[in-house]
Order: sequence, then C-alpha cells, then structure tokens
Amino acid sequence: MGQTTIPAVVRDAAAKFGSAEALVDGPLRLGYDQLLERVRTVARAFAACGVQAGDRVAIALPNTHHWVVTALGALYAGAALIPVNTRFTATETVDLLVRGRAKALVVAADFLGADRHAAIRETGVELPDLATVVRVPLQEPHRPVEGTLGWDEFLAMAERVPPAEAEARADAVDPDDVSDILFTSGTSGRSKGVLSAHRQTVEVAAAWADCGQVTADDRYLVINPFFHSFGYKAGIVVGLLTGATIVPQAVFDVRKALEVIERERISVLPGAPTVFQSLLHEPRKGDLSSLRLAVTGAASVPASLVRRMGAELGFETVLTAYGLTEAVMVTMCRPGDPPELVASTSGRATAGFEVAIHGSPGEIVLRGPNVMLGYLDDPEATAKAIDEDGWLHTGDVGELDAAGNLTITGRLKDMYICGGFNVYPAEVESTLTELAGVRDVAVVGVPDERMGEVGKAFVVGSGLTEEAVLAFCRERLANYKNPKFVEFLDELPRNASGKVLKRLLTEENA
Repeated sequence: MGQTTIPAVVRDAAAKFGSAEALVDGPLRLGYDQLLERVRTVARAFAACGVQAGDRVAIALPNTHHWVVTALGALYAGAALIPVNTRFTATETVDLLVRGRAKALVVAADFLGADRHAAIRETGVELPDLATVVRVPLQEPHRPVEGTLGWDEFLAMAERVPPAEAEARADAVDPDDVSDILFTSGTSGRSKGVLSAHRQTVEVAAAWADCGQVTADDRYLVINPFFHSFGYKAGIVVGLLTGATIVPQAVFDVRKALEVIERERISVLPGAPTVFQSLLHEPRKGDLSSLRLAVTGAASVPASLVRRMGAELGFETVLTAYGLTEAVMVTMCRPGDPPELVASTSGRATAGFEVAIHGSPGEIVLRGPNVMLGYLDDPEATAKAIDEDGWLHTGDVGELDAAGNLTITGRLKDMYICGGFNVYPAEVESTLTELAGVRDVAVVGVPDERMGEVGKAFVVGSGLTEEAVLAFCRERLANYKNPKFVEFLDELPRNASGKVLKRLLTEENA
C-alpha cells in the first residue's frame, strides 16, 4: 500500500474524502479537509513549543476530538505518541512520563472529577524532559495554571511556525520511524512500552478495515479507549483509511450510547463483550436499525451472545478477533462466518501474520512484518518475547483448526494445577457464560490442601445460587475442572481495555 506513514494517510484522507464528515464530537463536526487543517495547526504548535522529530508526546485525555487532533498533530510533526491510560493514578502516569522521556504532555484538566495535572505535580517527581504541558478543560471553563498552556493558548502558538515547516516535518517521517509507544495493560506486573512503526500502525488498521469491510458510508462509535490500540489503531486510523465518520464516546454510558447510535445512525460498533451485554440489558433501546458491524474479542464470547447481538441489536455481522499490544490484531473472523465459529474461535490470521502453536501445553506464537519493534529500553524483555527465529511468544494458550481458525483456551499464567491436571480458566468461563442469568464470570485457582489448587468462580448475574452454578459445571466439565467455590459480585475488576484484573481476585483469596 502506498501511504505508510500516518501524516501521509491524513493528507490522503483529506484529498479523497474532502468535506465528508471525519469526526463528530457532540456539537463539533469536522470534515476530512477541516481535520487536516486542525492537524497542521497542532503540528505547528508542537514545533513552536520545541518538540523535535523523534521526541515523545504523552496524551492523557479521554476519547474526545482533542485526543484525535493532538495525536495526529504530534505524528505530523514527526514526534512519537505515548498514550496514557485515563484510569491511571498520578504515580502510574508519572512512571510513563519518566520512562518515555516525554517532551510534552497534553492532559485533561478535569476528567472524572479529578485535576490530572495537579495530581501529577503533587507527586513531587522531577520531570526534566517535560518542557510543555497543555491542560485541556473538558467540563469547566479554562483556569490558567502557571507553567502550563490552555488548549486555545497552545493552538495560538502555531502562528510562530510557518506552514511550510509543518509540511517538511510530515514529508520527513519515514515508514520505519516509531509512531507510538503503547504500554501494556500491566495485568501481571509492571507495564512494558511497546514500540510500533508508522507502517505497522497503518498496515494493521488497513487489515482490520478490510476484514470488517468498512467504507466511507460507515459511522463508527468508538467506545474503546483511544489510549488502547483497539481505539486508536482500529478506530482513528481505520476511519482515516476508509473515510468512515469517527464518533468518540468519552465514558461508556449505555443510555447515552443508545442515543448516539440512533441520532448519528451508527453502523460500526466494536467493544468488549461487556459493552454488548450492557446494551442487551437496557430495556429502552430506540432505533438501532443502522447497526451493521460489531467486533469483539476475549477468551470467551458465548455463542448465545453472538446470536442475541444479531437478533436483538440488529447487527448484520458480528466478528471476533484476537490481538495484543505487541501485535495489535493477529486474527479476525470474516463476514459470512457462522455464529458458532465466531463464538468459538477468534478467526484466521490477518495483517501478514503467521500463527502457530508451540510446544505443550500449546502457546500461541506469531511472526510477521507487524510484530512490535521491541520493548522500550528493555532488550532483555524483548529477547524473551521474540525468539531468534522471529516468533513472538504471546503467553496465550490455544489451538488451530484445519482452516487456520484460532481458539484461545487460556493464559499460561492463569493456568492452575488441580490434583495434577492442568486447568485453563477460559474453558470453565466459556462454559459458565452459557448458564442463564450469568452476565460476567472469571475463574481463578485458589490454594487447597488436598488438591494443590481448586477453582473459584466469580460470577456477576441474577437469580443464581452457588449450588446452581456448581451443578451446571458438573454436568458439562470433567471433575478436576469444576470450581469448588462461587462468589457473586456486582462487577468484575477490569482495566480500561476490558481485561479482567485476575490478580486482584487472587490477592483477595491469598
């Protein structure tokens, strides 16, 4: 493909799609031509603040138009992005700023009731590399803070840099330059910074768009956080490549999401399975006839959920996919795949990936042009993850069928041993999602004197008893796989990208 840098993709989108809507955020509506102009302004503003090609720009914002133009503007100026999880504490955020040597930070002044920048300052950690802080007021009027720029003040800085400089910066970006450093979710231990190149970000997004058959007629509600590859690469970049309209949602609210689907005639809605469970549980749904494509992914997506998404939410196509920060999207189902295949597998390899199952118990390994460049400043962890033959070891356990469809059976680190037998919680969870009344479930191994470890199921649902849950498992699973305990919760602890934080569940039972 021709346009393998993100600045080239932004220009190409403006040339191809012109005044067609690129971005709708509340009252703000930008065409692709207007988006390019905003991106150029932001690129010039970063240049005016001293951001050089190869510098890093951190973004700590929810899904708003500010995130989109900040990210694309920084990339246009030749910088690399460090997206920051909006749920991170100030300490976690500072850790990323220090490790990433961020030169600039664009941060929400007020989000979820907190002043993010004030909290960062209160940590007292020195940030010698951080020369520019832009505070974006999302709910309240702008209040000047010494040593920082407001959003409008930042944009006004663009006047100090001639447009030709921004264009020269964009021209100089190479497909192999680092486009972003996404930190892994840190569900087990300290997060690692994953380095991706422009060509990889573009090619993965192009493959995703191709699998989903996304076109300029689509309107895409992006609930997945922009700080995660699902929201940024399979969201913003997919929009630029296809001409689809991007409609971001800052915080998932089921009623507001339904209103936006109806008002904006949303056709594409990816998300974690819990997003669709929430939509199905909401009694007043409104007109959802515009919905066309859903893309979801997790170790277990029940077939009943896939069928209900079609029957009750009106999706013509529901696809499951498998990805990880180190490779973004590895496999994906295709339109026309039957619901049972979509529910039981994560589809076939895409984006130039080769997928294999390595050794016993069967670790998923993959290689290809879109495997990460490596971990930030961590050659040891990089060498551990990518072997000398170029295979990325995922830590996930799975199986491939004859057609190349991948089924994820669990995580190596989640596996527990009950009476000498390996148990993969994903299999038990998949079984329990078929029990009526179960909305969400996670299974972990807990210590047991006689068996070594036994299963404990954490269930979110209604009208259930521990005995009913255990009896359901006994009918369907070998005895060593059956959980011994059940605990009912209002919700499972998850990170912002939807992964269950199992270490929080196991810590409670330590």
